[in-house]
Amino acid sequence: MKLMDKIKKNKLLYFLGVLIIGVFIVLIVRVTYAFLGANINEARENVVVDSDTTDNLQFSIGDPLVINATPTTLPKNGANLVDESVATATLLANSTNDTAEYSYYVYFTISNNTFTYTDGSTPEIILTVTGPDGNPVTNIEGLTYGTFNGVAGFDVTTQNGTFTVASNYAITASSSTDAAKHDWTFTLTYLNLSFDQSGNYGNSMTTEIIIQQEEMKPTLANYITSLYTTDGENGLYLHDTDLANGAGDNSYRFSGANPNNYVCFGLGAESEGTCPADNLYRIIGVFDDDKDGNYQVKLIKSDYTTSAILGTDGRDYYGSYVDVWGESSYYKGNMTQSDIAAYRWNYDTSVSSSGSNNWITSEFNIINLNTNYWNYLGTTWQNLITPTTWHLGGITLNSDTAKEFYDGERNNAGYGSNPTTYRDEIGLMYPSDYGYAASPDAWTNNLFNYDNSTITASNWLYMGLWEWTITPYSSDSISVFSVYYNGTLNYYYANNGYSARPVFYLESNVALQGGSGTSSDPYRLAV
Repeated sequence: MKLMDKIKKNKLLYFLGVLIIGVFIVLIVRVTYAFLGANINEARENVVVDSDTTDNLQFSIGDPLVINATPTTLPKNGANLVDESVATATLLANSTNDTAEYSYYVYFTISNNTFTYTDGSTPEIILTVTGPDGNPVTNIEGLTYGTFNGVAGFDVTTQNGTFTVASNYAITASSSTDAAKHDWTFTLTYLNLSFDQSGNYGNSMTTEIIIQQEEMKPTLANYITSLYTTDGENGLYLHDTDLANGAGDNSYRFSGANPNNYVCFGLGAESEGTCPADNLYRIIGVFDDDKDGNYQVKLIKSDYTTSAILGTDGRDYYGSYVDVWGESSYYKGNMTQSDIAAYRWNYDTSVSSSGSNNWITSEFNIINLNTNYWNYLGTTWQNLITPTTWHLGGITLNSDTAKEFYDGERNNAGYGSNPTTYRDEIGLMYPSDYGYAASPDAWTNNLFNYDNSTITASNWLYMGLWEWTITPYSSDSISVFSVYYNGTLNYYYANNGYSARPVFYLESNVALQGGSGTSSDPYRLAV
């Protein structure tokens, strides 16, 4: 009390004390708000500022949908496991006109979904959506509607992706005091079925309800995977465990003579006209290598590269591509041969006069691909590329199928102390990429026998010149696998000067702006 009396008598101390207490209260309020705000489910909302002459459009979302299948939550012969959330749009008209009309979009996203059909085929998780009019939504593109064990809705048991629930949906208000309100009710039901469902115990899915004023652009990855309905349609094959001779990694890969998998990269979607040859790329496939539910699109340059793109510095630059075997007659591209640059894979003479098959010490990798080419792309396009782990597992034989190469790339050791992985943005294609780009009839063939004219005609990755892959031969320190001009795949010394095409993965959230995927109308990316 004596201390407080002294402070009250001293005006300066009293003023500072009041100021400190005030600041402390403000901090407490802000911290409390931040803590509470972090626990509010994100609505992806757009708010039009309220005033006498403007309208007020707001969006909100209830708690996230959660399904945890356990012996307790899904007991044998028990009830279904149900969770519900509501997304709301509200609109107040301005007080000047007392009328307002807007439109908005509603989406449902599923990611990181590890659930399966326990018995192999029976739907277990059902999404039911009820619109503002009280009626069920029965049509969502990409999902199948039906009645499953008495519950009407969409089977989402094994689904991943973003699905459009409502597009350009109109909301109208005729009052500045009584808001128009639209409720969208989302219900996830885990069906308690008569058979053993313990195979899904511990599995999970991440869901998000999105309601916003702007239309959501689909990611390129989601769009490409949405093209898949059955194997071979649109040139896509899903390499799940059911695909004969496939990779078995749940990737989506383009195969065949000339699928519509072209992308214009390095030139914005707003650019009109033909995509320049140096900006034309192709999609090898869509992959989830780290198994986190986020798929990345893997691109390769459509045609070979020039020294203006990859540079002439570094010990691995060889010069212009040299036609030794008359391979120019096999070439499928449109470049002038003298413009095609050739590079050694790794001309490290400290290992051998024939070079080295250690990718970590390759200046072609370090300088030409991950420095010169990277800088050539520029910041805007660099930001669309995700670093990846490149698998450098060696193969001891050249008489292997695409599947055997795939397994070896990821599981085998390299020669001696050579590393088996390398992390960076830019790499080269794998032999397995090349093998699986052919039609499935070829997948039982050894890649050494891909010089068959039927196979080269049905393999869109085959370009007709000697071309490096990223995979070393593991029985010596100097050999690397490359594609021979006639289509076969074999191993050759790392000091040879061959053509190459940069390969990289796009970030999973890269959005599609337009295009149909043909060479004349390639996919354009939103940047």
